[in-house]
Amino acid sequence: MLKKEADFIIVGAGSAGCVLADRLSADGKHQVILLEAGPSDNRFWIRTPIGYGITYTDPKVNWCYSAEPDPAIANRQLFWPRGKVLGGSSSINAMVYHRGQAEDYEDWERAGNPGWGYSDVAQVYESFEEFSAKSGASRTTNSHPRWGNRLTIHDASADYHSLKHEFADAFLQAGLTSPDDLCLEGEGVGPYLITTRAGKRCSSATAFLHPVTHRSNLDILTSATVTRIDIKGRAAIGVTGQLGNQFIEIRARKEVLLCAGAVNSPQLLQLSGIGPGGLLQAHGVPSVLEHPHVGRHLQDHLGISYFYRANRPTLNHTLRTWPGRIGAGIQYLLRQSGPLSLSVNQIGGLARSRPGLETSDTQLYCNPVSYQPAEGETRKLTLPDPYPGFILGFNPCRPASEGSIEIYSSDPHAPPRITTNYLTTQQDLDGVVSMARLVGRIQDTKAIRAVLAAPPDLDLTTMAEEDILSDFRQRSTTVYHPCGTCRMGANIQNAVVDSDLRVFGIQSLRVVDASIFPNITSANTNAPTIMVAHEAARRILKHPDA
Repeated sequence: MLKKEADFIIVGAGSAGCVLADRLSADGKHQVILLEAGPSDNRFWIRTPIGYGITYTDPKVNWCYSAEPDPAIANRQLFWPRGKVLGGSSSINAMVYHRGQAEDYEDWERAGNPGWGYSDVAQVYESFEEFSAKSGASRTTNSHPRWGNRLTIHDASADYHSLKHEFADAFLQAGLTSPDDLCLEGEGVGPYLITTRAGKRCSSATAFLHPVTHRSNLDILTSATVTRIDIKGRAAIGVTGQLGNQFIEIRARKEVLLCAGAVNSPQLLQLSGIGPGGLLQAHGVPSVLEHPHVGRHLQDHLGISYFYRANRPTLNHTLRTWPGRIGAGIQYLLRQSGPLSLSVNQIGGLARSRPGLETSDTQLYCNPVSYQPAEGETRKLTLPDPYPGFILGFNPCRPASEGSIEIYSSDPHAPPRITTNYLTTQQDLDGVVSMARLVGRIQDTKAIRAVLAAPPDLDLTTMAEEDILSDFRQRSTTVYHPCGTCRMGANIQNAVVDSDLRVFGIQSLRVVDASIFPNITSANTNAPTIMVAHEAARRILKHPDA
């Protein structure tokens, strides 16, 4: 057995864990061990932005989970990719960077979490964001002090497919709002920002971990699976796990920081005896502390794509044909530019589906590529449709439905049960109809009609509500934004962690990842996860014992 000791043990080197490893080891005063179940991210298809179409189903770097069949979506069993590699899901995601909207965080604070309102978190965002554009332009520098390593957020709009002009005209014709600045926060539709740097993916590992691997007080262990948090006298004292075929036991002099994500963090708490008593008893796990909300309140964005045939070339030709692939490959290898340096999620943002709403309720996606679902509800980004096509799609920003994460057994290597419980509220059902009507307004614009080679498959403007919902149930899919399963709140009666992300009832244990979100944010969840980790580091380091 391998035995080690450190001040801080970080479980999971994902979007949050890489930030904590950087910040907690920065002053050299603390010994930090970072444990990651997956391998190094030094792989061509991780560093190459378009490579997420391949890593999407690669079990070497991806947990490749499947959710339970959900009756709300025709009993389909959705594929849930989650990163299992340095950088976590930020190493395999579609790289869209968006903070959401201010109301998301105002709701966090109203849920009993002081210091998490938007005026507070906006300063945290500004401390690590670095904006770039191929033109050399950048967002106005703010006066908030920065913390060293930064995440590069790239405005790649100059390189986006020429359909961006028709999409922009369609938004204008549909009465939607364009942002005053970059498509970064709040209401506004336009070119998406992406996390790339010099044509390569800028994951959390790239931004925060790789620059600090030389630090003598930071120990990074890959292929290290934590199987239990060790608890003694209601305090976390370390972790037990496996490093390859070797058992490991690591002791924490200060804290254990759980950064395994919205699926694996609640799973590990439950395996360690912290969770709903009935669930633990059913699987023979000795209870350390009855914690009723561990694994509850799972939220996710559920979206749908509508497919259109275009009368001009789209990325389908580039990504499907050998001449297109070879040309794009040469362009990327020589200049780190072109389609392989981008996401296919190029245009979109937040909008109101109907007048009178106080905030945006819809996230839109307008992609210059189309790819029909393949087996197992997955989509082959590397094999788009054999004709020119594009996508208009949406997901509701703030769904109210909640699911759960539960262990299947006491075996730490068994995948957990992911119960999605989509569309269980009337609010969510009404939202789907309203947002489909919005897409109908967009597809009916003169700008979109001008690029169509054939009429739309669905007339979303006149389609009956029940038919819109039936189609959504049959074809919608996760947008891969799970959160909320260890949510932050005022007490153990309604939450798992407090506003400093300390687990209620267990000393020296915090959860720092998307699982702590009190409610889902309105857009992509990678940005707020990285923000949460920076704020958590600040709170940990200001503690007198840290």
